[in-house]
Amino acid sequence: MDARTSEDPHGDPLRDAAEHLLQELQEHFQALTAALNLRMEDMGNRIEDLQKNVNVLMEQAGVGNSPEEQTT
Repeated sequence: MDARTSEDPHGDPLRDAAEHLLQELQEHFQALTAALNLRMEDMGNRIEDLQKNVNVLMEQAGVGNSPEEQTT
């Protein structure tokens, strides 16, 4: 019997290395996804803050929104 045709999946070093590499890639991808989600949430918060500041500045400048603009 040829050792390369062994049915033991844990005895193949190439397969083990590939599985380990795929596991590491998955972990890195999950970490990048989490970081991206945090940055997008932060960006959304900054946009909301910017909109609030623009609204305050517009009020201070005496520029009011028409009723049509307020509903959008």
